[in-house]
Amino acid sequence: MQLPPEPKTPSWLIGLQFESNPFNYMDAISKRYGDIVTLMFGSTPTIYVSNPSGIKEIFTNTKEIAARGELNLGFALMTGNQGVLQLDGLIHKNRRKILMQTFHGVRMQACGKHICELTEKIIGQKKVGKPFIAYPTIEDITLKVGIEVIMGLDKGERHEKIKHLFTSILRLNVQSLIDKILLTIFGERDLGRWSPHGYNLYLRQELFQLLLFEVEERRNQLDFSRTDMLCDLIFAEDETGQLLSNEEVRDLLLSPIFAVADASATAITWALYWIHRLPTVRSRLLSELESLGDNLDPMSIFALPYLNAVCNEVLRIYPTQLFAFPRLVESTVEVMGYKLNPGTVLIANIYSTHQREDLYPQPKEFQPERFLEKQFSPYEFLPFGGGSRVCIGATFALFEMKLILATILSRYELELVSQRPERPKYGGLICYPASGVKMVKRGLRQRQGKSRE
Repeated sequence: MQLPPEPKTPSWLIGLQFESNPFNYMDAISKRYGDIVTLMFGSTPTIYVSNPSGIKEIFTNTKEIAARGELNLGFALMTGNQGVLQLDGLIHKNRRKILMQTFHGVRMQACGKHICELTEKIIGQKKVGKPFIAYPTIEDITLKVGIEVIMGLDKGERHEKIKHLFTSILRLNVQSLIDKILLTIFGERDLGRWSPHGYNLYLRQELFQLLLFEVEERRNQLDFSRTDMLCDLIFAEDETGQLLSNEEVRDLLLSPIFAVADASATAITWALYWIHRLPTVRSRLLSELESLGDNLDPMSIFALPYLNAVCNEVLRIYPTQLFAFPRLVESTVEVMGYKLNPGTVLIANIYSTHQREDLYPQPKEFQPERFLEKQFSPYEFLPFGGGSRVCIGATFALFEMKLILATILSRYELELVSQRPERPKYGGLICYPASGVKMVKRGLRQRQGKSRE
């Protein structure tokens, strides 16, 4: 087997360098070794690919290269052992088909107005002139949307408890230096709620129990009029024609809620940062929104070309998902001229692909126009992954992102508190803005650029 070039740095040091600054590290690796590189984790070669042709080979060759659920078991702690990430073959295909009903068509359109109203309500509660952190504010919106769309819960004690537990778990993804030191000291040992891993397990148990109660109650109610994902799963049949167990339904709810809440909130927060940092982008976006008149119809917003370009550029420059889910070579195969043996792991490097100068000139610059001038292939622009593991809620995520941004921009005058560049911070799979983006509301916005307090 001939492997692509490999850094001579020990794996533990690579881990430290990546943890310190993943983006600088990936930029340096790409510059030195090109668009295909090998990293050794134990005896397993893991190959990262940022070449569109190579990514196409990985995503489309399902005979020799498999998207095994076992490769995603590291996420099972919070997404359950029977979540969509951990499933394979016909079972995976069946569950994806069920889940995707919620994120498409009439259902998606029906919740558009509610997304706008919820956004207006939460941003409207911010006091004029008082700074606030954008990320937790937007996360509050996206998490409420996610719980309602996926579980059909929009209020009540259980809704609040589930929301609180999801928020607490998401906070653990953006760990402080002290958290990381404690995790290094205590490792995976469960020392109760005062240790990092023990607290994680406590939150997991509480969340899983609450979700299971909700599933059991809903199955006993048998309300055929509901149109949320939980309802679909309760009445759905598996690949053998049997109803799914309550535990299966619970596990299948987790990944979609995390995706709708966390990834969407991160992308929207980055968008607010770029839009308010670059006056020309904000001005052009406001002009496009004003072209719709007073009636901001959700589907009209979704179709706006410059808003779409801005959202795509946000997802390009700091994609919420830095890597696609891993694939496993199951029989000898050639990828980009390298002959690879079974057991080799392949990962599409989304971040480095989005930083290619041959695709995106001046890749560090925020330039939405590039998405108006060129149509990129799904192997050149892949913020939601690709192939059989592409995010099931990709279309809904863009829909939600556009509606929340359009509502905020058209209703309120916001400013960045500081003009210092926002630093990206990696946590889990997602690239967060390190400070959360500190903003201040100056007042309500009216058309023709007038504002009033």
